[in-house]
Amino acid sequence: MTESTQTSPPTSALDLANEFINRQTPVQRLRSVLHRYPAISPAIVLVISIIVFGLINPRFIAPANLSLITQQAAVIGTLGVAATLVIITAGIDLSVGAAMVLSSIVVGNAAVSFHVPGVLALLLGLVTGLLTGLLNGVLVTRLNLPPFIVTLGTLSIFTALTLLISNGATIQGIQMPPLLTWTGLTFRIFGVDITYGVLLMVVLYVVVGFALGRSAWGRHVYAVGDDKEAARLTGIRIKRVLLSVYLAAGAVVALGAWIQIGRDYGSSPNAAVDANLNAITAVVIGGTSLFGGRGNIWGTLLGALIVGVFRNGLALAGLDVLYQTLAVGILVIVAVSIDQWIRKVRS
Repeated sequence: MTESTQTSPPTSALDLANEFINRQTPVQRLRSVLHRYPAISPAIVLVISIIVFGLINPRFIAPANLSLITQQAAVIGTLGVAATLVIITAGIDLSVGAAMVLSSIVVGNAAVSFHVPGVLALLLGLVTGLLTGLLNGVLVTRLNLPPFIVTLGTLSIFTALTLLISNGATIQGIQMPPLLTWTGLTFRIFGVDITYGVLLMVVLYVVVGFALGRSAWGRHVYAVGDDKEAARLTGIRIKRVLLSVYLAAGAVVALGAWIQIGRDYGSSPNAAVDANLNAITAVVIGGTSLFGGRGNIWGTLLGALIVGVFRNGLALAGLDVLYQTLAVGILVIVAVSIDQWIRKVRS
């Protein structure tokens, strides 16, 4: 027997040692699963919430109420897509709600005040959304300003522009071309009235989900959010990717404006005052990490439904709007805490 053979430990001993080192507790295994599949936790929360609120008030699961929840989730979920794209890159966009309202006001005023055809009015809304995204993207990528400060500033800019263009007045849907309010029309599925705005939102999720999961652009977006320096060293043009993300977010915001017009049957400068909070809440609850590089677009949809379910369920339970906002705030803190815990998973 050679010396190397005598000094080498038995294979079984090495296997036992590796098994002991790599052994995980049930909590560690749970954290690993949640890290790989971030949409699991919001799915569980959504199911439990529906059961609890259904037991508290049977009207919660009535078809008419479920239709209302889906309509509320359509706007939040659409803005959540825009917020998700930015947050995956380790950024933040506090202006998505204000940009959406600005786009809706441009669409409404173009159609009513200037008698622009519906299709052209929607195109003007799309241009407005793209310009809001371009402004945010240029300030972040060219001037290297923090996304938080940039979007906090543009939030005020977009709000001021909205008031200037609208003069504080609301445009009624009856004054608009039918195309602009089409997203508010409904069709019935299993007794629940679903708006075409909800259908547009689902199509948006399919398209963006495919782009993030199956395209080179999507891989670059995740890489930039995970580690900008490493992404740069691999040849990814970071600033170009970030600018494209903000432009895509602007286009999504314009779609959200169309859905909002249909839902409200009009265009109001006072619409969706809490849209920013709700959209970011949906993203965080949906499992997208505020630190970037990790997230799932379908988790955001679950998060939007959770926000809608909580607000609606608490209202039916007889609680004041104050407590609904309190509940949403608690959800955000809990979701961020869970995200921090999941990030500690051993690679």
